[in-house]
Amino acid sequence: MTDPRPIGVFDSGVGGLTVLREVIRRLPGESTIYLGDNARAPYGTRTDDEVRAFAIESLDALVARDVKAVVVACNTSTAVALGDLRRRADLPILGVIRPGATSAALASRNRRVGVIGTPATIRSHAYFSAIKDENPAVEVYEHATPAFVPMVEAGDLSGPRVEDAVRDGLAPLLGERDASGEFIFPLPPSAKIDTLLLGCTHYPLLRPVIEAVAGNEIAIVDSASATASALAELLSINGLESPAGVPAGHVQLTTGDVTGFRRIAERMFGEAFPDVAGVELGAAA
Repeated sequence: MTDPRPIGVFDSGVGGLTVLREVIRRLPGESTIYLGDNARAPYGTRTDDEVRAFAIESLDALVARDVKAVVVACNTSTAVALGDLRRRADLPILGVIRPGATSAALASRNRRVGVIGTPATIRSHAYFSAIKDENPAVEVYEHATPAFVPMVEAGDLSGPRVEDAVRDGLAPLLGERDASGEFIFPLPPSAKIDTLLLGCTHYPLLRPVIEAVAGNEIAIVDSASATASALAELLSINGLESPAGVPAGHVQLTTGDVTGFRRIAERMFGEAFPDVAGVELGAAA
């Protein structure tokens, strides 16, 4: 059994494009519709009720476009609203937290994982619970980094200001560096993390800066690749794979500035996206 309909992917803005990129790479025969709610980003500083309402509007917009499955490519929406979304729509809905947590638990050698995310994601402790489900022996240190998403949404991915913001954001997990460049850890040496989980799909766009600040001794993990693999399995189990020979098409929708969205998409995918269009969600405009 096959299904040629597209896969729906949504996020609070451009961050979910990191997941979309992996989905297209992992499943080149599948069509996609991506929806970024840029006009109301970031979600991470909003109340749970707002996040839930916005996520439901994005889901409804994708369901109205007859998608066969939905990827919630937003950690905040996954943490706050995944259960509500699954109860609302009768189709497979995949979040990004569980795949990312599995990857982080497997990657850690000393069983100490740091998690950075939006205030709402960290407040939910969704990653803490998911990592503990994978391996109860893993120590999880969570920290909110609210400055990261606005930078990404503005297209600021490098430069001194970004480096300073990343350094400040990671300091509670990594510690400050001394004159020799070594970290002075605020946590006991036994609590030193060896894995840092990027608990927001915007954060991989800052990955080069994060890697430079964290250093070679810390593995950086994000959920994009793991989510794409989980999606492939989900489609196979449900008989929803696209039939062979049917050309894949990709559409991007944004509630925000189309030109700005297209600019970031082109930086990520290395090609033009002529099918970027504006859309309204509730009070998004």
